[in-house]
Amino acid sequence: MILINYFARYREQLGIGGEKIALDDSLRSVGDLRTLLMARGEIWQAVLGENSLMCALNQDLCNLDAPIEDFDEIAFFPQVTGG
Repeated sequence: MILINYFARYREQLGIGGEKIALDDSLRSVGDLRTLLMARGEIWQAVLGENSLMCALNQDLCNLDAPIEDFDEIAFFPQVTGG
């Protein structure tokens, strides 16, 4: 089981703050998870298909090729700016 969190406008656009899904052999990386979620439909493709998508694995920023394991926490969020 992995925990997925959606933050900022992603949470608003998808209408969900987080969820748990079972980890299976097809999910080897954060990118695989993203592909699975985008298959849910148009809004998922629009949100998670953004070029500026940021992701974190166990609260550390990561790339889409980061490997995932059971009990990991993955977060997706839009690029943020600070000042």
